[in-house]
Amino acid sequence: MKSEQKISILFVCMGNICRSPTAEGVFRHYVQEAGLAERIETDSAGTHAYHSNEPADRRAQAAAERRGFSLADIRARRVQANDFERFDYVLAMDNDNLDLLKEQADPEQYDKLRLFLEFSPAQEVEVPDPYYGGAAGFERVLDLVEDASTGLLEMLKRNHRL
Repeated sequence: MKSEQKISILFVCMGNICRSPTAEGVFRHYVQEAGLAERIETDSAGTHAYHSNEPADRRAQAAAERRGFSLADIRARRVQANDFERFDYVLAMDNDNLDLLKEQADPEQYDKLRLFLEFSPAQEVEVPDPYYGGAAGFERVLDLVEDASTGLLEMLKRNHRL
């Protein structure tokens, strides 16, 4: 018997304008394609409030659009204390942000905290920050995010019988 409870995923990077909105947009697209939008909720946030309420970086948006993903409706926000209660999975883009999340979360919430690339078959552990680089960095982020999004969706289908 399938559970009807909604599964919630929060993607986290530092400023919430490059990596985490890309992850949110790509994963949301995959969820919609799988017909699971009523069962899986997505959001993204940053460990810092550098860009609160700003849209995703224009380079991230352009790279995503070239692959058919939209980040247009995503606005940057900072991780809030209630996010650790609200979300089933809080997925960091790198170890630095994972450490910052662990500082904010209660120890009993640590099981929700993971690196996003744990769901990818790639050998990389972290999604590199493309902010100070060129267009190739945003393409690399998309490659990693697409792989991890596929793996995450497969795990959710399997573990939550979706």
